Amino acid sequence: MPEYRPRVVDGELTAALASIGAVLVEGPKAVGKTFTASQVAKSEVRLDTDGRAREAARLDPSLALEGANPRLIDEWQLVPGIWDHVRRAVDDRGENGLFILTGSAVPPDDETRHVGAGRFLRLRMRPMTVWEAGRSTGAVSLASVMNGAPVRAADSGLSIPDVAGLAARGGWPRTLSEELPRAMRFVRGYIDEIARADVRRASGGKQRNARLVASLIQSYARYVGGPAALTKIAADVNGEDGQYNPETIAEYLETLARLMIIEEVPAWDPNLRSRTRLRTRPVRMFVDPSIAVAALGTNADGLLRDPNTFGFVFENLVLRDIRTYAQVIDARVFHYRDNTELEADVILEMRDQRWAAFEVKLGQHQIDEAAKNLRTLADERVDTSKVGPPLALGVITATGYGYVREDGVAVIPIGALRA
Repeated sequence: MPEYRPRVVDGELTAALASIGAVLVEGPKAVGKTFTASQVAKSEVRLDTDGRAREAARLDPSLALEGANPRLIDEWQLVPGIWDHVRRAVDDRGENGLFILTGSAVPPDDETRHVGAGRFLRLRMRPMTVWEAGRSTGAVSLASVMNGAPVRAADSGLSIPDVAGLAARGGWPRTLSEELPRAMRFVRGYIDEIARADVRRASGGKQRNARLVASLIQSYARYVGGPAALTKIAADVNGEDGQYNPETIAEYLETLARLMIIEEVPAWDPNLRSRTRLRTRPVRMFVDPSIAVAALGTNADGLLRDPNTFGFVFENLVLRDIRTYAQVIDARVFHYRDNTELEADVILEMRDQRWAAFEVKLGQHQIDEAAKNLRTLADERVDTSKVGPPLALGVITATGYGYVREDGVAVIPIGALRA
């Protein structure tokens, strides 16, 4: 077995097992769910690779539960009946830390959302962040920033070409030690497998058009980082033929969301002090920027030649990391856009509605404008008498130093950020 790299979710998993009977670890394929869960499990059954165990569990789901606890049941959704047996075992035994279930697809008829309360706690895993991959110094903690700590970090040493390579490689654990071309071949194969087989399996066995899936992922990649309308994506996929209606496209996108390949950023709905109208469409994002890079048929060098595309791909990279770090502090992730074209790429909202806003900028020359936009949002748009002043305002950059500007806006390089 390869050496285990610590993950942000490690602490969450340990805490969850101490507080509830079963933990469901969800995430797309190849993000390391099984490897992470096996670090704390005392027994396991892998339903995706052990055909005999899978067939036995289909006949009698309780067989999958037999073993020392915590018991890891990998890819539980392949035998959906396991869910009710785990739920019943948790109720009957009344103990914490009994089971860890992992899944790389949400079942089409996901009744688990309604019958797991009080027995299950869900944790989402994503591809590795820059920090988890060992490319961030970790000098700036997002949790500390949200608690008012000043930002201060030396140059992380990452260059713009380095960041392009990180985006093209992605955060897939098995590619971290591979040469970049081999890592990118893995991502292209990953997309091919999604189109060829995964979408059909996640649709309950319904026949799916692999070419449409591939075209849809490619079209989605063209709009990554933006709030493209569904009709626009449908028109892009259809070209001149026009054979797929928006409802069909929406159904395929829903399946990609169940596979946790796409992860859109919803719009923030704050209390405003003006008559500004909000834009409510979600921003299109993949779970990892490497999917966008591969789907567009480009590479790290191609990103360097196309700064506009690179900027959106970098935003996807930052959102991947921010979502992982925000989960630790139980913060939700939104974006802000209004009819005056004022925007903030990332809004973090705590459960008590305290909030922070961040812009994501690839180049150092964009920091001044981004900081000005953040100050306008905080000073002129949001009604701080109702939701309070921001916990933090910051510009997340690809390179450089971490510091706080005279206007109070922090500059945070991705190569210094951690949970």
